[in-house]
Amino acid sequence: MKRRTFVSGVMSAGVLSTATTISALSAASNKTISPTAHPIVGIGQHQQRFARALKPGMTVGVVAPSSNAFEDDDIHFALDIVSSLGFKPKPGRHLFKRYGYLAGTDAQRAADLNAMFVDDEVDAIFCARGGYGAMRILPMLDYTAIAANPKVLLGYSDITALISAIDRHAGLVTFHGPIATQQYTPYTYQSFQDTLLFHKRGIEVGAPPPFEAGPGRAERKNRLQTIVAGSAEGHLVGGNLSLISALMGTPYEPRFDGGILVLEDVDEAPYRVDRMLTQLRLAGVFERISGLVLGKFTDYSVGGPSLSMGRVFEDLCGDLAIPVLRGLMIGHVKDQAVLPMGAMAHLDSSARTLRVTGQYLMT
Repeated sequence: MKRRTFVSGVMSAGVLSTATTISALSAASNKTISPTAHPIVGIGQHQQRFARALKPGMTVGVVAPSSNAFEDDDIHFALDIVSSLGFKPKPGRHLFKRYGYLAGTDAQRAADLNAMFVDDEVDAIFCARGGYGAMRILPMLDYTAIAANPKVLLGYSDITALISAIDRHAGLVTFHGPIATQQYTPYTYQSFQDTLLFHKRGIEVGAPPPFEAGPGRAERKNRLQTIVAGSAEGHLVGGNLSLISALMGTPYEPRFDGGILVLEDVDEAPYRVDRMLTQLRLAGVFERISGLVLGKFTDYSVGGPSLSMGRVFEDLCGDLAIPVLRGLMIGHVKDQAVLPMGAMAHLDSSARTLRVTGQYLMT
């Protein structure tokens, strides 16, 4: 579900109750968000860490670091999805909690994630959903414990905040991919298998699914566009553009230098994407990275005069001195690629490919 739609839906349904709830949220924020509660590692020289590849029968912890589903049955559905993949699901202690638009208080959500990393019975951690709230718990995560207990962490959208912070402060390769409360398409499952179970080396990620062209038939939905031709090497970094923009200037902003920046978003009109890309441009981010991948920017509406999304990308990225590729299957789409964030990759925007070249799991 889209972040913006989720929050507005909660408010219209009455789950958030006017000023009283807002006051309570503010008070809880003051109590739960604190200066960094645990030592931060990984500052200075970056030491990369890898989780074990997944195997059938492993135990997967399921947590909700951001928002939660409206119905408990949707959470049970997420646990069934994990079971269907051949794993034993272990729900976080507070998985069924709700606090307004959050999946429990900050302390509860952080406690669940910290507990999963130090639990010897848990082999991997899947996020039930995105929404909003992961940023609020970043100061409460135990990055030293995360670094000492490397495990697969899988999710996307709001989970971008965790991906960025854990890469920077624990050096752990994490995975931008499907949340547990979604159905896997054959494309998504194949990407999941290739990356997390088979640990394929040199795999191409994000290529559009096969399309059978013919008379009067041409690919329209999943077209790739070379905005700036060229090739580059670098570690994968990024995720959801709204979160990347929000993390700027914090101790948790992405490790941009020398990286291939991957961006996607949903329900963001062209002018808002324009604003966020302009922020990155003015902050000098595009001068620090080696390449740029613009994934899917979906489900947006335009209420008046507007530049097209393509025009925004051309205006803000078309003159960059790095390769820029648009359209890979990364983002809020049914056919979704799994990306090992922090792993080395090769971008060839002329050939329209993104290939993982470095290690990203232990076998």
